[in-house]
Amino acid sequence: MSTTASPTAERLIALARYIQTHASSTLTLKILAARVHLSPSHLQRRFTTLFGVSPKAYQTAIRLTRLKSSLRAGTPVLAAGLNSGLHSTSQLHTRTVQGLGMTPSDYRRGAHTLAIRYVVRQTPLGWLLMAATDRGVCAAQFGGSKRALVQQLRDEFPNATVSSAAAHNPSLDAWCAALIKHLAGGPRPTVPLDLRGTAFQMRVWQFLTRIPRGQTITYQALARGIGKPAAVRAAASACGANSIAILVPCHRVIRGDGSLGGYRWGLDKKRLLLAQERPPQPKVRQDSR
Repeated sequence: MSTTASPTAERLIALARYIQTHASSTLTLKILAARVHLSPSHLQRRFTTLFGVSPKAYQTAIRLTRLKSSLRAGTPVLAAGLNSGLHSTSQLHTRTVQGLGMTPSDYRRGAHTLAIRYVVRQTPLGWLLMAATDRGVCAAQFGGSKRALVQQLRDEFPNATVSSAAAHNPSLDAWCAALIKHLAGGPRPTVPLDLRGTAFQMRVWQFLTRIPRGQTITYQALARGIGKPAAVRAAASACGANSIAILVPCHRVIRGDGSLGGYRWGLDKKRLLLAQERPPQPKVRQDSR
């Protein structure tokens, strides 16, 4: 794969930066197309091919990121929406519920209506926190300590009902135990997942769950597998955004040259996971003569 971007790709990259800077503005496809001297249909097609999402979806993702930051800082919902470029109440609610996984008001209050249970267990790869909503596992994270992992979960939902599973969710404890056995070579546990992300991220994560144990694919192959062969960088970013370790096995994606690439929980863990999953090599019979 060539590392030199074509002139059109360079213009689209510059356009993406422009969208980031002006995300709160009204940016129609016609306006954006004029900036890069392409027809609207051509821009739609080329931008989606390069980034894995349309210009409109790209702008919406940036607005959601800003909205989340404002809401977590305590900004009133309507003000946060206006600052993010969501100028009407209908836009604010209908376009953000899917991205936030809840209403903006609930997110600002720390998802107080959302019950999250967690367990933390020691594994050969360090501490592991698994958390679940009533829909399924929403996080499986490695960390340096139990306290740090729990704090990380609370920081995302500061006013949610976040508590240890204990007797409240025996299934979660069983799922975590099954995952630890999986790390030691056991079968992949059948666990319901509560995936929360953009449409593109969801497509990547769902594809990752179909990579068999002991096999790896390249980031290029991942992009091709989801039908977006030019969206290699976007696919790699989606891997980095995955918050459900092992069950969504982003560690099985490597670079085209065979090197590991990145991993949210550290390359040492990625290296160990791949080594554990590698099929045993057949023994070479020794000639007894």
